[in-house]
Amino acid sequence: MKESEIRKNYTKLINKLTKHNKNYFEKSAPTISDREYDIIKKEILDLEKKFLFLKSPLSPSGSLGYKPSKNFIKSKHRVKMLSLSNAFNIVDLENFEKKIFNYLNKKIEFEYSVEPKIDGISASLTYKNGLLVMGTSRGDGTTGEVITENLRTIKDIPQKITDKDFPKDIDIRGEVFIKKNDFNALKYNFANPRNAASGTLRQKNTSETKKIPLNFIAYTYGYFIDEKIKKQSDFLNSLKRWGFKINENNKILKTVKDLVNFHKKFENNRFDLEYDVDGLVYKINSLELQKRLGFTANSPRWAIAHKFSADSAYSQITNISIQVGRTGALTPVARIKPVNIGGVVVSNATLHNEDEIIRKDIRIGDTVKIERAGDVIPHVVHVDLKKRNKKSKKFIFPENCPSCGSETVKEFNRVTKKHDAVRRCTNEGYDCEKIAIEKIKHFISKEAMNIDGLGKKVVENFWDLKLIRFPQDIYNLDYDKISKLDGWGNLSVSNLKYSINQSRNVSFDRFLYAIGIRHIGIENAKLLAEYTKSIKNFMSFISQKKFNEFLNIDGIGDTQISSLKKFFNNKLNYSVIKKLSTILNVSDLKENKNGKLLNKTFMFTGKLLDISRAEAKSLIEKNSGSVVSTVNKKLEYLIIGEKPTNRKVEQAKELGIQILSQKEWLRLLD
Repeated sequence: MKESEIRKNYTKLINKLTKHNKNYFEKSAPTISDREYDIIKKEILDLEKKFLFLKSPLSPSGSLGYKPSKNFIKSKHRVKMLSLSNAFNIVDLENFEKKIFNYLNKKIEFEYSVEPKIDGISASLTYKNGLLVMGTSRGDGTTGEVITENLRTIKDIPQKITDKDFPKDIDIRGEVFIKKNDFNALKYNFANPRNAASGTLRQKNTSETKKIPLNFIAYTYGYFIDEKIKKQSDFLNSLKRWGFKINENNKILKTVKDLVNFHKKFENNRFDLEYDVDGLVYKINSLELQKRLGFTANSPRWAIAHKFSADSAYSQITNISIQVGRTGALTPVARIKPVNIGGVVVSNATLHNEDEIIRKDIRIGDTVKIERAGDVIPHVVHVDLKKRNKKSKKFIFPENCPSCGSETVKEFNRVTKKHDAVRRCTNEGYDCEKIAIEKIKHFISKEAMNIDGLGKKVVENFWDLKLIRFPQDIYNLDYDKISKLDGWGNLSVSNLKYSINQSRNVSFDRFLYAIGIRHIGIENAKLLAEYTKSIKNFMSFISQKKFNEFLNIDGIGDTQISSLKKFFNNKLNYSVIKKLSTILNVSDLKENKNGKLLNKTFMFTGKLLDISRAEAKSLIEKNSGSVVSTVNKKLEYLIIGEKPTNRKVEQAKELGIQILSQKEWLRLLD
């Protein structure tokens, strides 16, 4: 699959997830089931794992839920309420363990705390001196809505805890849900139990909340300082002793095989439960090991959610159309006769790329199996050849962009030594209408500028009305004209204006991500921001064409450099960025000046013992140091492990760079 197609598919998934986040978290009116939502989320995370250049601030790996409603006071979580990565099969679980071993740089034995994943609403309860002082929703994972009084109406939540061993200050987290039998009396007002729980918790009138039989099961903690509790299972037992309800199906298991067998058994019996579950959560039981593994931008490394099976159905392809993505990727989409899959009516299915169509011999008129197993737009599994008729037509993939007419190419990948599967429009700027529209959609997306009220359909509508052609046009909209459009009132216009003005203040790394440079996802944008510190410095590098300077950044390679060159060699792209930098208040990156390795630069060569490169790099960055990828005059310390690269060692000696063993480096960190 071509990178352009991968990016396009990824962006579509992100946009779809953002839309459903808004429907669920802000409007309390989801349009898809929890299971379908989780499938979308898994597809995004799988793509990010497989293709490291994919990163979005709106990704479920770094962004959770939806930004808190304006109807409630907001509160920043003391510890982020991260989401979990998902597994759907044994391969996903084996890969999960492999990543743990790779991060630790060795294979170790550990046990899992296994807990059912209740399909409800996450909430955080803050207790101080035994008293419940605040309750918040997850919100966007960083900031939640203060819904204390609504949570107080839930009988399962203790208001006061007098146990002597109860922590003086702790955030206890759990799931708010409605039992199936209780939901039967509410089903005419809500689509499903989760929607009912969400809508009830977000009521302004607490007396209305009291009427709904909400339940709460506790499963973890956020802020908590304690050295006595060593295991997740021990913490669960403590929760029960303190008066909280915990899940009666919690278990301790040791191997992936054990997890798979229990999952199979539990999935078969889950419909007998009095509440909805959409999978099992596996957490490494050792809290010390959890702490060492830490978190990625999106989720903990020590936990994963094992979801239940995907849904599928058969339908007929009536046509195949081409969508052009932000990076020029041409993605074929099958238009199918509407079919119900898992409670949702599906009319589109992704065909991924040209090679996929040829490999599966997919034709217009074919009857195909459609599966929702991670794609926001479901994908075609295979063709039912027995039902193929003589009128079926082969699809001829266009050699020119259907939007701007530019030549389309399959780029040569130097790493794989093969041409990409994705065909891509060669237009690099805003001259291609479809690319321009997708670039603007990316710019306003939640992970980027996060402009609420300016969604996908609104961007397309504003484009048709010639209100927007470039990102900078967003900050010069004619609100009087917009207020006269169908569906726009004074309140919606006011909210849009407010959101746009709020986005004028943006961090440098988020701005870099928002402008939509190919191969510059969230993580790479952070790396560039950390290296250049400000938009002024960054543009100075660009104007002087010092692209190769970025090769000093560990994690930035030839692919990213080539992409930066192509992007900024386009005069229109350069002009857009210059104009945006004058309109927006792009904040410089603040340095952490408290670390022991402040302003010191390091490089590794050779194999480290009992620690992975990733963990070692994380330790340096946490202590205000930085890791570079080449030996040059800017390097201060070369850390050598087993079997170091002799060339790097010799270069370091020639330049007078201090060479440290792993033990000597660790002494710097005490």
